[in-house]
Amino acid sequence: MMRFGQMRKRCHTCALELPAESQYAQCARCLREPFGLDACFAALPYAFPWAELVSRYKFDSQTGWATFMASTLLDQPVVRDFLEELTTDDWLLPLPLSTERLAWRGFNQAWELTRALQNQSTCRANADASLLLRIRHTRPQSELKRNARLENLKGAFAVEPMRVSELKGRRVVLVDDVMTSGASLLTAASVLRQAGATHVSAVVLTRTAPT
Repeated sequence: MMRFGQMRKRCHTCALELPAESQYAQCARCLREPFGLDACFAALPYAFPWAELVSRYKFDSQTGWATFMASTLLDQPVVRDFLEELTTDDWLLPLPLSTERLAWRGFNQAWELTRALQNQSTCRANADASLLLRIRHTRPQSELKRNARLENLKGAFAVEPMRVSELKGRRVVLVDDVMTSGASLLTAASVLRQAGATHVSAVVLTRTAPT
């Protein structure tokens, strides 16, 4: 059992909450159509009080919360087991920020969470903040409706050109603090697959409810 919040049954590929009595590992949408991630894990709903905590972490530069967030994720046996099965051939990558947003915020919250996850577990994957890049500044996804989010992210991500070979045949786990529609993670996953990654999953602290 988690120390903070009750563990919930979630879809294995999009992390939406499932009915406790569900006999399936995936939600109806993911059963009908592949989601784009091989697996996705979330610890908490994006709701009070967690939404406020994430906001303070990101916008008030309270980076110390990364340690708590990582421990909350690792309190879930499925997350801990998944991360600790990774090897030194695999990658643990934060969802990157654009140069403009990184300069404004002062840090990448996903990278702080990635480092904390590795520090608090025996995960052997390579944590790296420069392999996956955000090469185009975009409007915040929170300002857009669901259908506009994927369009907003076209051409936003790229793999470091001199390091593409490091992804061929490898497993990659993306890390972020909030997952809403999943557009950012799915766009990044597509870029990683095009570079040769064979398995792309995600670990996020919070997941919004379906809209």
